[in-house]
Amino acid sequence: MSFPTDLEIAENANIQPIKKIAEQLNIASDDIEFYGKYKAKLPLSYIDEEKIKKAKLILVTAINPTPAGEGKTTVTIGLSDGLNKIGKKTMAVLREPSLGPVFGIKGGAAGGGYAQVIPMVDINLHFTGDFAAIEKANNLLSALIDNNLQNKQYSLNIDPKTIVWKRVMDMNDRSLRNIVIGLGDGTNGVTRQEGFNITPASEVMAILCLSKDFEDLKTRLGNIFIGYTYDKKPVYAKDLKAEGAMAILLKDAIKPNLVQTLEGNPAILHGGPFANIAQGTNSLIATKMGLSLSDFVVTEAGFGADLGAEKFLHIKCHYGNLKPDAVVVVATIRALRYHGGATKKTEFSEVNLEAVKKGFANLEKHIENIQLLGIQPVVAINHFATDSQEELDWLIDACEKLGVKAIIADEFTMGGEGMKTLATEVVNATESYGNQFTPLYDLNLSIKEKVEILAKKFYGAEKVNFEAKANTQLKMIQELGMDNLPVCMAKTQKSLSDNEKLYGRPTGFTMTVREFEFAAGAGFVIPILGNMMRMPGLPAIPAAENMNIDANGTITGLS
Repeated sequence: MSFPTDLEIAENANIQPIKKIAEQLNIASDDIEFYGKYKAKLPLSYIDEEKIKKAKLILVTAINPTPAGEGKTTVTIGLSDGLNKIGKKTMAVLREPSLGPVFGIKGGAAGGGYAQVIPMVDINLHFTGDFAAIEKANNLLSALIDNNLQNKQYSLNIDPKTIVWKRVMDMNDRSLRNIVIGLGDGTNGVTRQEGFNITPASEVMAILCLSKDFEDLKTRLGNIFIGYTYDKKPVYAKDLKAEGAMAILLKDAIKPNLVQTLEGNPAILHGGPFANIAQGTNSLIATKMGLSLSDFVVTEAGFGADLGAEKFLHIKCHYGNLKPDAVVVVATIRALRYHGGATKKTEFSEVNLEAVKKGFANLEKHIENIQLLGIQPVVAINHFATDSQEELDWLIDACEKLGVKAIIADEFTMGGEGMKTLATEVVNATESYGNQFTPLYDLNLSIKEKVEILAKKFYGAEKVNFEAKANTQLKMIQELGMDNLPVCMAKTQKSLSDNEKLYGRPTGFTMTVREFEFAAGAGFVIPILGNMMRMPGLPAIPAAENMNIDANGTITGLS
């Protein structure tokens, strides 16, 4: 298996003006907002609840990934192209990439090989300005908070020590994690400890991606929790009358972005919340738009099924009244080697059948978890040149023994043509598997009970330890009336447990909930397991070092 060159990909691309892509969807050109020749925004008026009921929703998730990821986005795009190849009107609906990872460890995030969404450079950079708008809305609230602390005449009497809202910037910059603001004389504001999160970690991002419409967006923005007054009363963004101005900044960002795959099939990219401290999936509006405009929608959820898929189902599907018709679990031979003990990067690419056999336990648990939720998954084996036929054959047979179809995905080297077998089985899954999503927990249970159900049934923990700070915060959550919200577990993506060094399928472990946060506007409670990074840092050799632009404006290294 040889990898295609950038030139080969460019020569085989079926790039069309976005106007033509819109015409495929029966969207009038007067109804879309053009952002250049190859991207546009779609009006919310095209969302049709009756059409949504008839369309098929396919979720792509994965096993616990290696640090480089297992190609979930590439499989999602390739599967969309594959479904179109077999005659199914299909759209891929994806998240927008954050600039931080683009210039950090992963590089571009628009797919790869022959399974890409384009214009790739625009998508990986500023795109249509959605992240900038979210950043500005977030930081407007920060400015209003500090202005209120300074303004004694109209003060809400906020205790600065209780403020949980932080500023954001869409770049990996560890030096901004903890800072002090308001230094100097009294005209520079109240001196207090502050910090920056990366933009996709903002609650504004989570809110945008869970809002049903513009009015719902404003309501959720107003419900953002800020902190407490000196007399222990909760303060929300609506108390600062912030939601209207914040919503103005998001008036265009709420509209989904229409682009295309290399094969000229329509795709929507919209939103990009973190997958550990938020729901990790594209916007509800984008998914519903895709379901309104096509017969099949292929979407993804961040990290492994223990994070992304679980949150997609318990949070996004809850607020959007959605149910997936099929779930695809992406696995790679290299990730199975990783979970089987080949933990050094150089070992990921070395043939090791024994490690694959041992690491299969991780995939097996993810399969069981999806089945626990009432869905029979299909396994997509994302094919790498370093896979041996013996390893592939063993994996397909091992899945077969569990009653699960495992199909090799060759989207990177073959595009949609290499995904037709998988696409056919996914259609079969939507028609004959009898999938019926059933939540793992009842929302009326306490937050503690929900956490314990996920920890024991989904992760394999023997027991859960709630530290003193977590128990104190649970009482506060209950007092604020948020006990009946879904939980959004914040833990490492590298393991089914809360310890990233426990590979494979750990059992008998104790999971520790250190503390709780909550996103009152977005509508979920966040149990924190371990230390969660909301502002990543750059690696020793950032991807940015290999990027360049020449005198003609040709960009290299951004892929």
